[in-house]
Amino acid sequence: MAFSRLYSSLKSLNKASLRNSLFHSQNPQFHITNRLSSSYNEHKPDISWLSSLVPVAIAISAGSFAFQTLDNPALCDASSQHPQSGVNYGGKGSTDYVVKGHHRNVPQQLILELKDICQDNMSLDYNERDFHGKPQNSFHKAVNIPDVVVYPRSEEEVSKIVKSCNKYKVPIIPYGGATSIEGHTLSPNGGVCIDMTLMNHVKALHVEDMDVVVEPGIGWMELNEYLEPHGLFFPLDPGPGATIGGMCATRCSGSLAVRYGTMRDNVINLKVVLADGDITKTGSRARKSAAGYDLTRLMIGSEGTLGVITEVTLRLQKIPQYSVVAMCNFPTIKDASDVAIATMMSGIQVSRVELLDEVQVKAINFANSKNLPEVPTLMFEFVGTEAYAREQALIVQKLVSEHNGSDFVFAEDSETKKELWKIRKEALWACFAMAPNCEAMISDVCVPLSNLAELISKSKEEMDASALMCMVVAHAGDGNFHTIIMFDPIQEEQRREAERLNHFMVHTALSMEGTCTGEHGVGTGKMKYLEKELGIEALRTMKRIKDALDPNNIMNPGKVIPPHVCF
Repeated sequence: MAFSRLYSSLKSLNKASLRNSLFHSQNPQFHITNRLSSSYNEHKPDISWLSSLVPVAIAISAGSFAFQTLDNPALCDASSQHPQSGVNYGGKGSTDYVVKGHHRNVPQQLILELKDICQDNMSLDYNERDFHGKPQNSFHKAVNIPDVVVYPRSEEEVSKIVKSCNKYKVPIIPYGGATSIEGHTLSPNGGVCIDMTLMNHVKALHVEDMDVVVEPGIGWMELNEYLEPHGLFFPLDPGPGATIGGMCATRCSGSLAVRYGTMRDNVINLKVVLADGDITKTGSRARKSAAGYDLTRLMIGSEGTLGVITEVTLRLQKIPQYSVVAMCNFPTIKDASDVAIATMMSGIQVSRVELLDEVQVKAINFANSKNLPEVPTLMFEFVGTEAYAREQALIVQKLVSEHNGSDFVFAEDSETKKELWKIRKEALWACFAMAPNCEAMISDVCVPLSNLAELISKSKEEMDASALMCMVVAHAGDGNFHTIIMFDPIQEEQRREAERLNHFMVHTALSMEGTCTGEHGVGTGKMKYLEKELGIEALRTMKRIKDALDPNNIMNPGKVIPPHVCF
């Protein structure tokens, strides 16, 4: 039903329907009145201001209020506008990192309906709601937190939850492993946080077809433990703790993307609960299909703004017969970048090419009691037969020697290789260990591979001139480059300096035909860059899709599409 609305809406959009749906999107204001939790009563907000609305409520019916109070409503979502500067949060020119929002009372009837659906698997406890309203490894904040947290156990429960929320026009915020870093799970307008962690089962494994059907709450690390006895693995490896549903929602990748692609390339189909509660399957289990619009790819990367993912069919890979991990050192970050590019140009099928600068290596040494040379470093992984993997390593060793590289060392035993990748995967935690009172602002730019060395060199020069501690980590084989900028959240000048550095790297990447986010997604943090990267027409198309599938703007509102976008 909802997808048929999408098709027709993209063909003919009349101004009246746009005015109605868009004006409502300006008012996603919900706040719960909770008589079921004593802990919430301690934090209940002052709602005396509502008395001033009584004359209005008498004058007009509740059913028509949201759509008829303005003769000429703006065709933009300006609900997050700064009251003083007039700059929209997340829009062009935004530098604020605290997401603005508004609450309305959540109907008591909705609370009772959710209780009936979820039984004991819901919470109104303030501490639990506060935990779900604050990203675990991100500096992004919101003025509000979710009003209710629910823990569905099945697709049917998710459908009922969403249908009830849509009926009362209450925002929904899907929640997975809480590893996202761009504010994806913030609840600026309150609402219902749908924590998917109880839906963490493998539903079907097809060994001969090399695919698996899973629920969204299972983690990629837990999935690979399940698959290992079958000689299979799922090749994407984002941060530890990430769940499959969240990985789909953010279109993530990881260090193995250089060989196996991103989430977009490794999902066969999805089941999704749309904003009206309908359950939609986006495709068959065939490895390829030309049947209709590619709804699977539409949902991957939509960050919960179009639907709630309830089932995922994943493409699997055989566990490599043999692997070799190599490390080497360089005098400059440009030398290391040049070798990464030369390796890819040589045609060698590496499975990982990771770059660390000297500051990141220092943090790893500090956090893990290691004694690695604190210089720019490349890490490689070669897979295949034993002879093939060793042959590829020797070819790269020659490339390294031609670019001022040194200390080219191999690791072939299982435990050493696991330890090396473990300390690489925990690079962010190493930074927090070295600067325990700081928060991290993390860039995620990606450029065509030929521009990587120039981008990293320019960024490194800018960071070295800053007083802040900055680290470089790159998936150098596909042009994806991260910086970890540590700043004291209490010091406003430090936050502004971190923001300046981040702006510099993003705009430099965009000037090289790159992107503001290679794998972390948009959330609230990257919205302000999208018009420069994609153009206003692309954003208007996204908004049309969003309004067609979610006319009440309940699905993770305030994410992905900048608030200044009009059509």
